[in-house]
This record gives sequence, structure tokens and C-alpha cells, in this order.
Amino acid sequence: MPAKSQAQQKAAGAALAAKRGEMKVSDLKGASKSMYESMSKKELDDMASTKRKGKPEHKRDS
Repeated sequence: MPAKSQAQQKAAGAALAAKRGEMKVSDLKGASKSMYESMSKKELDDMASTKRKGKPEHKRDS
């Protein structure tokens, strides 16, 4: 599933780095911590690999 915003893509990247052992899980906060706990490496990789160009910084709830 592709990321819908740049912030979502960045959070997925941080969660993926923690899953890979490249950063500490204790350094995760907010959305990235939630993603780490609830998503697989494959799902995180799919979301983190989304291109940022053309994506809003934050998705608006409407």
C-alpha cells in the first residue's frame, strides 16, 4: 500500500529501519512506533519506498 503523504512515508521508513535493526525501537515515537508494532517488514517496505514527489506533507482528514 503506497503512502498517502510525505509524513506517512517518513514514518514508515523509520519503522522499517527499526525492524531491520538499523535504529533503536525506543527512538520511535507516534505513528512510526504504531507502524512498527502493527505492520510487517514487507508492508513497511512498500510504504517507505513510495516516491515523495507530488505527495502532500500531511494528508488532510476530510
